[in-house]
Amino acid sequence: MLRSMIQTDDNLTLGDIADHAAAHWGARDGLVFEGQRWTFAEFAAEVDRCAKGLIALGIERHEHIALWMTNRPEWLFTMFAAGKIGAVAVPLNTRYRTDDIAYTLAQSESTTLIVNARSGPVDYAAMLAEAMPDLDQGAPGALALSGFPALKRLVVTGTHTLPNALTWDEMIAAGEAVDDASLAARAAAVAVDDVMMIGYTSGTTGHPKGAEITHAAVRNTAERTRLFQMSADDVVVNYLPLFHIYGYSEVAMMSLLTGARQVLMSAFDAEQALDLAEAEGATMLHGFEAHWADLTKAQEARPRTMSFRLGTFPSGTDGAVQVAARAQELFGPTISGWGMTEAWAFVIVSRPEDTEDQRVNASGRPMNGYEIRIVDPETGAEQPVDVPGELYARGYAQMRGYFGKPEATADFMTEDGWLKTGDMVRLRPDGHMVFMGRYKDMLKIGGENVSPAEIEARLAAMDGIREAAVIGVPDARLGEVPAAFIVRDDGASITETDIVEACKGRIASFKIPQHIFFVSALPMTPSGKVRKVELREQARQLASAAE
Repeated sequence: MLRSMIQTDDNLTLGDIADHAAAHWGARDGLVFEGQRWTFAEFAAEVDRCAKGLIALGIERHEHIALWMTNRPEWLFTMFAAGKIGAVAVPLNTRYRTDDIAYTLAQSESTTLIVNARSGPVDYAAMLAEAMPDLDQGAPGALALSGFPALKRLVVTGTHTLPNALTWDEMIAAGEAVDDASLAARAAAVAVDDVMMIGYTSGTTGHPKGAEITHAAVRNTAERTRLFQMSADDVVVNYLPLFHIYGYSEVAMMSLLTGARQVLMSAFDAEQALDLAEAEGATMLHGFEAHWADLTKAQEARPRTMSFRLGTFPSGTDGAVQVAARAQELFGPTISGWGMTEAWAFVIVSRPEDTEDQRVNASGRPMNGYEIRIVDPETGAEQPVDVPGELYARGYAQMRGYFGKPEATADFMTEDGWLKTGDMVRLRPDGHMVFMGRYKDMLKIGGENVSPAEIEARLAAMDGIREAAVIGVPDARLGEVPAAFIVRDDGASITETDIVEACKGRIASFKIPQHIFFVSALPMTPSGKVRKVELREQARQLASAAE
């Protein structure tokens, strides 16, 4: 077992951070977005305006506020405002579609949803109208939806025609009636062990699960800023989705904790990101394998003059090692690490002073206050150095549990608090951990965890499909993509095009199978389980032949 003995005494809550930044770096630029700039003082003022607006809507402590928005300033203001008044942020994946949003919004028991009406071709307002046919029932602030009994308020940014929805400006205007003393009282009541956010992550049971994370996670993120030697001289381009803990922690929180300027992008585009990095003098970039693969290609095609100091690159597949090595050549040192929604962003991480081999080919060492074990998944015995096993992790910032899912919590977490991650790792002689893959049947698509069971359930519900099995196949850019093996009903003529079209608009685009293979039967074990190991090999061969 590995244990970090040094503890920090950082007791900041999420709601403290904006005021902390304003007090230390008030006049410096804290946020840049599409030509607009906010100093840290102005940022803190916007957080307070949003917090007062939330109070004016009647949001109490511990209420759940769902955010279904692409990256934008309102997302950031709401994130910190919710923490300041003791509410719980529920970030929702912007690639969710009608079925996804209906499930997570209802399961999270969110009382308030803040959404942007449209982003490019994606009409979020239209999807809500489809998911909520009775939205015209009730009144603004007092919705009466049959499928969402907890939901009382809908706030929309941008132009829309949704009934009973408040605009962002209306919410902010309502907050003008809330005085500073009321806001201060709400902020003072927030405790570090209160739930700060519910982060949804897919599981092997099919539906996403919401991990309850407390304000203790701020301490973990703050410690990492010191480890990364961050300061107000740093500038970070943020194209990571804010609904993901990677962007939530490593940029949004870190910027305000250190005075680093955040250059926010609504979505990732490698060319635009590097142009902004050059123009703003960015010193830090972050990303999964897909991000860094695109960034290296863009830099190779058109080199920019960079002020790069350090980047982060979570561990991934064997292909990620090659991308990480190339990133060192083009940009400079990157930090490797491991984390998950249930444990927090990075709980195992390398250090800037580590060798390039350690930062590229391994995943680092535990952070303060975290322990890890590497065990035989069959016996539970701890594995010696260089022998693969399942990673167990435990630490102060890990989830309290899955919201509303005690059985899933018990399956994932031991009675004494160890998280059974399902990841295969090994410990090197130098004390660095190496991520090798997943024991659990989970796909990792461009940094997103995707449950095959969820996709299989969608496919099996289609007319003409008797059975479906989904596995991952390697992809040069995304790490892996979903592939589906389909057994048609007798006499059915459903095609690959039919399946893809039936998925569009109903599930997130990254969940739609990129390869579809029709077979007469699925290979089965004697106990009746699909032999996915066999299917993975078939898929690799078939996908390679097709290419």
